[in-house]
Amino acid sequence: MEVKLRKNESVENLIKRFNRKVKKTKIIEEVLEKKFYKKPSVKKREKYFRRLAVIEKAKRKEKQERDI
Repeated sequence: MEVKLRKNESVENLIKRFNRKVKKTKIIEEVLEKKFYKKPSVKKREKYFRRLAVIEKAKRKEKQERDI
């Protein structure tokens, strides 16, 4: 990953841009995820609950839009 210093840009802003770029590509999350072995059943369960959370969020948003 490469971030070049722009004209008249401080080093602090460069570091902030780099950090945002790293978060956006989810490199750190991937490394932490692969740090330890997860059984396939655990991965499956996590995927299921993540999907449930997305569905619940969509329902809340839909309800909120109807109430307005």
